[in-house]
Amino acid sequence: MDLETLANTPPWEWPEDTGEVLLGILRDRQADEAERLLAAELAGDFVVINDELVDALLSILRNGDEPEKLRAKAAISFGPALEQADMDGFTDPDDVPISERTFHRLQEALHELYADAGVPKEVRRRILEGSVRAPQDWHQDAVRAAYSSGDENWVLTAVFCMQYVRGFDDQILESLHSGNPDIHYEAVRAAGNWQVDAGWPHIAALATSGETEKSLRLAAIEAAAYIRPEEAAAILGELMNSDDEDIADAAYEAMVMVEDPLVDEDDDLRR
Repeated sequence: MDLETLANTPPWEWPEDTGEVLLGILRDRQADEAERLLAAELAGDFVVINDELVDALLSILRNGDEPEKLRAKAAISFGPALEQADMDGFTDPDDVPISERTFHRLQEALHELYADAGVPKEVRRRILEGSVRAPQDWHQDAVRAAYSSGDENWVLTAVFCMQYVRGFDDQILESLHSGNPDIHYEAVRAAGNWQVDAGWPHIAALATSGETEKSLRLAAIEAAAYIRPEEAAAILGELMNSDDEDIADAAYEAMVMVEDPLVDEDDDLRR
């Protein structure tokens, strides 16, 4: 099985034995590093992730002899399964790709590894980014420390995490004016997730300006629909007629959400 081909194939079309193939590559320390990196990335997909793959990824993450990039990739790949488990709460175990025991064991391991100052910075950043998909009490202090560190990479990680961890509206607003485009982008997404109303003028301006970089503009369009749905409707109506197909599609999807919201305004808007 060629992993590059697999990566370019929709997950729902993957062969039935994909999980077993990925597991074999992850466990083979003699395999090509690039192949193991890709296997670690693909293993996090909801279609294949299971307890065995979690164990394989966790084994890599814990092993200080494994390449740093591979350990970091393993950490971030836990995100989707953690988020699904956290949202569903195991009310129907069949809806969650990992067992409740594995979920809690993984959360404990990630907390322990994050607290270990001997773990490389890049790996700890990815541990935090992956683990916040199922927020725990320790995350607020970790995000706050990362944001106030003065290290731009840690600040980026912190603002990404603010999409999932409550209580950082002031920091999100501050980050909307960051000169770092990656931090700016994550701040827009966080402002949308938590309906940070004070960010509306800035985000509306990004959504309507043809000068806004496209990925940032797409994020702003989505965020606008969450922050002020009624006011966003007028903006989205115009953008649906954009000559840019990506902009038009994003506006249409946001308009659908405005007209028929999937979540109550008081609900946790983590996506």
